[in-house]
Amino acid sequence: MEQFETVEMSTDLLIIGGGMSACGAAVEAVHWAKDRNIKVLLVDKAAMDRSGAVAMGLSAINTYLGVGKEGGNSPEEFVDYVVNDQMGVIRQDLVYDIGRHVDSSVHLFEKWGLPIWKDEEGNYVHEGRWQIMINGESYKFIVAEAAKNALGMDNILERVFIVKLLMDEKRPNTIAGAVGFSVRENQFYVIKAKAIIMCCGGAVHIFRPRSVGEGMGRTWYPPWNAGSNYAMIAQVGGKLTQMESRFIPTRFKDGYGPVGAWFLLFKSRATNAFGENYIETRVEEIKPWEPYASHKPVPTPLRNHQMILEMVEGKGPVYMRTEEAIANLAAEYKDDPKMFKKKLKELESEAWEDFLDMTISQALLWAATNIQPEKQSSEIQASEPYFIGSHASCSGAWCSGPADIAPDEYKWGYDGDKSVTYNRMTTVNGLFAAGDGCGGNAHKFSSGSHTEGRIAAKAAIKYILNHNEEPAIDMSKADEWKAEIYKPLKTYEEGKSLTVTDDINPNYILPKMFLFRLNKIMDEYVGGTSYWFATNEKMLEKGLEYLEMLKEDSEKLGARDLHELMRAWENYHRLWTAEAHLRHVLYRQETRYPGYLYRSDYKGLDEENWLAFTISRYNPETGEWEMSKVPVIDIFGVIGKK
Repeated sequence: MEQFETVEMSTDLLIIGGGMSACGAAVEAVHWAKDRNIKVLLVDKAAMDRSGAVAMGLSAINTYLGVGKEGGNSPEEFVDYVVNDQMGVIRQDLVYDIGRHVDSSVHLFEKWGLPIWKDEEGNYVHEGRWQIMINGESYKFIVAEAAKNALGMDNILERVFIVKLLMDEKRPNTIAGAVGFSVRENQFYVIKAKAIIMCCGGAVHIFRPRSVGEGMGRTWYPPWNAGSNYAMIAQVGGKLTQMESRFIPTRFKDGYGPVGAWFLLFKSRATNAFGENYIETRVEEIKPWEPYASHKPVPTPLRNHQMILEMVEGKGPVYMRTEEAIANLAAEYKDDPKMFKKKLKELESEAWEDFLDMTISQALLWAATNIQPEKQSSEIQASEPYFIGSHASCSGAWCSGPADIAPDEYKWGYDGDKSVTYNRMTTVNGLFAAGDGCGGNAHKFSSGSHTEGRIAAKAAIKYILNHNEEPAIDMSKADEWKAEIYKPLKTYEEGKSLTVTDDINPNYILPKMFLFRLNKIMDEYVGGTSYWFATNEKMLEKGLEYLEMLKEDSEKLGARDLHELMRAWENYHRLWTAEAHLRHVLYRQETRYPGYLYRSDYKGLDEENWLAFTISRYNPETGEWEMSKVPVIDIFGVIGKK
């Protein structure tokens, strides 16, 4: 351990992560901290310019309300949309809070230089009701630049992976800091902090991906997101919510290119292999999920369900009718051959640009498979499950809501005190969450995640001003923490000479092999793609048994270098996320999200017993998981509203 330098640091506010929510937190925190002698430090496993889910860019901002503008939407209407898309189980206070603030983040993006499409009157071009089109290849770079300018590079640590949170030695249930390591240099970090905002993204590669072998790294959600939010919050006793709410996006097959622009902007249809529009032909098959099935738009999981039925019944492949959509849009110019040809070329360009802005691999796949979108259809498919609190699902931490909207059951302050509450604080004092880390409020997307980072940052500064005690950390334990973090390197070194090849060894398991085992367990027992997202109590119990074995073997994770050490710790976090998910799926005895997850032993919707949030808490003292549920409070009276 002597070769690894221990670096001690101290800050008031620590932001962990570098994605959209972290950038929002940085900008807002500095605004409120600069005149109050409060220090803000951001630590990112990657580099902020291309960190997080927006790394490759986007072709649209998916959450923009246009509040107060002609034809705009209200926060209440946004709540109605999100509640029904998520089958009723949503924190309406948190969603409303995003809705009333999100436009200001979008306007900041434009101020910072993001090109947003405008029509001839200067209005934003909408993809759909809540979405606006952008030239977004450099979206993340632009947003990160603003965050870096606000913080100053002296207050940013890049390529440092925070893997463990520290609790205060004197104050129960209070955060005090974090430890991690550089993925480039031999440096071990101990960082003291009065408050922490978790902005580490969601989780991918918990389940076996559809793209395997040489294509394994090709997923829809960023492959480096390993559930660090969920794992680290759970490990210190923070409550998690809706961890059964995984996301199964329908995407262009193999390249995972998003379908939103095709459905909303290009007005395309999806059909089965025989040209049948399954959204229309399978209307009756979603009726058991009323009152949500009659809502417009039809909830995302129910649309997935309809497509999955097509595949299960042998009516695949399912296609996005790109050629039909482009022809229909150009049809109004059919009497003018020159304009018709020009419009076709323009639409063809926009079709390719949609992917070049955000999913370059899909454009490459089109080229590699000789697909011309103006001439032929392209396959779409339901992907493997992901964990994400900001898209059309809502896993994450159980957080306090805004003081003016949230009912008493949904808001708290230090040690649960309701007289002074802290928006987006978890059930651990001083520990906040935003973006994919904050559960129960879906449809934030990039702009909403940035907004939630800002909301959490303002509350965290308020918390620091009210609880300005120095964190109590026992630095005599630093060597113990260091040994724990670098253990995979030691495990490999001690066992590597006992076999001819280093990838199979009785003394250790390398991160990639460990990941394959985790993927297999989750895919086969917790409703992955090979089981068409279905599971039952007996399957889950067997899966938990295998996860316990894998947990034992995680003590023998080995790493050959710092990069594999990062992979090893990502797998520790994935394992925690996987267990939390399994326990939540086992606890919720209904099928609320068909198309995302099927409990084949509880096939229907149970509004009487399960219109509720599932809550889990890992008890650090006993090592046991505690499950409970909290009723959904219909603050705005929108559940079941047509």
